[in-house]
Amino acid sequence: MKTYIQNGDVITVAAPAGGIASGEGTIIGNIFGIAAYAAIAGDPLELATTGVYQLPKATTAVLTVGARVAWDNTAKNINVPGTGRFPVGIATEAAGNGITNVAVRLDGVGTVAA
Repeated sequence: MKTYIQNGDVITVAAPAGGIASGEGTIIGNIFGIAAYAAIAGDPLELATTGVYQLPKATTAVLTVGARVAWDNTAKNINVPGTGRFPVGIATEAAGNGITNVAVRLDGVGTVAA
């Protein structure tokens, strides 16, 4: 197919201001993804936009299997959907109060803060 570029599960973007660590989540424009490797600001960075990832979670958030989740780009963690948070997918495991990580299936669609 002449117009095909890539499948989109992993895309290349410029690393955000301040750089990024391998495995860290980030928002670039309206794209949420997980960094495939560490990169300094402005360098090419591959972001995974789909798949299931273990991500940091707000300790007070209570999530059930299948619950919609959102990325807090200030705290750099998963939380319940809310003002200023970016919807990114669903929890694939339950994670209650005091739990600091949760498995999340990324939607792979453009997002914007609520």
